[in-house]
Parts: sequence; structure tokens; C-alpha cells
Amino acid sequence: MRLNAFLARAGVASRRRADLLIREGRVRVNGKPGELNTVVAKDDVVEVDGVRVERQPLSYLLLHKPPDVVTTASDPHGRKTVVDLVPSEPRVVPVGRLDVDTTGALLLTNDGDLAHRLAHPRYGVPKVYEAELEGTPTAAELELLRSGVELEDGVTAPTEARLLGRSRRSSRLELTLHEGRKHQVKRMCEAVGHPVRLLHRVRYAGLDLGGLEPGEWRELTKDEVAALRAGVGL
Repeated sequence: MRLNAFLARAGVASRRRADLLIREGRVRVNGKPGELNTVVAKDDVVEVDGVRVERQPLSYLLLHKPPDVVTTASDPHGRKTVVDLVPSEPRVVPVGRLDVDTTGALLLTNDGDLAHRLAHPRYGVPKVYEAELEGTPTAAELELLRSGVELEDGVTAPTEARLLGRSRRSSRLELTLHEGRKHQVKRMCEAVGHPVRLLHRVRYAGLDLGGLEPGEWRELTKDEVAALRAGVGL
């Protein structure tokens, strides 16, 4: 197991954050500085800042993220994080991000290999959102959302978009994305002239909330974990 995956499995940090710890020289393996390509064997001793870390049992949790909670393992401003809402042992980290005001399905795990692949655009993991918009998109605007919207970081990948309902000044839209750019849904809808008022993720990688109230979580079943891993080639 690569060192960054071991640190993620131990609940120390995400793989990206683990790479930073390794580059900063804060990780040692059997008394020697760890490298990005270091492979950890069963009996190796791994330390971070002089403290030994142990591999933890794998854990997979689905959380109904409430609003006003940040999707990080810790927050320098002291705000509540999604990790505060789930058990502290074994330590897990969120897969991807939801904006602080966005609610809905969020996966947390210490399975570094799975988390890495789920978050990578190569695997096209489906993410289904319901958005309340200002105004109602026209047929042409819906088609633009489906085919690709020009944003400052390039044209978006094809999406599925359907109107769920409308009122005098707003509408409800379902969007299915297969990539995960920062603030993507909000930027796409803004680009076609309909800013997002509220955003909720109803499904992630085929997982839905199934009656979970905001702030509640559940463990994934073995079948759900197997389906996730198979879906990204693990």
C-alpha cells in the first residue's frame, strides 16, 4: 500500500493532504523520511510528527449533510465540519466536497483507494442534484446545460437536466453531473441566467439518503460497498 493511501486508511488525512505531509518531511517509515512512492508493508512502523499511526478497519458512511456545515476534516475558523457529525473512530474523511450552504448525500470513508477513484473525473461517478432556481430555464437553456456550458475553466461535460416544477418566479431543476468542478452546478445555472437559490444532492454514486434526516448518517451495506468498488474498477 502506498504511503499516502496508508495515511488515509489510518484516518490521518486525505490522500492529497497526506502527500503534503510527506513532502513536508513530517512522515517517517521505519525511522526514515517517507517518500511519495514509499510502499508500506504489514510490519512497517509509520510515524507522523513523531507519533505512530496504525491502520484502521475500513469504514464507509453516508451522511445527510445539513446546511452551514463545512465539508472538511477540520476548519481553521472553528466552524462545524461534517466529520463532527459522524463517529470519531475509525476516523473518516469526506469524498469530494459540498458547499457550506449545499445539503444532501455525502460519502465519508478511510478507504483511500476508493475515495481517490470516486473523486477522479476519469471514472464519471454520477452526482444527482436538485436546485431551486431564479426563474425558469427555456428549452434552449436546458439543452445548453445538457450539451455543455462554457465556464472560465472550460466547457462542462454533457449532463442530464430536467425540469421538476415551476412557479411564478422560480423553478426546480434536476441535474446529473459526471464531473466535480468547484461550485459547478451554481456556475452552470448562473451561466444560463438562472442563479441557484437552494442546492441539494439527492444521490451520489447511486446512493440515496433513504429517509435520513439532515445531520443523520448510516453505514453502507457490504453490497453497496462492493458496488462502489466495482463501479470504479477496484
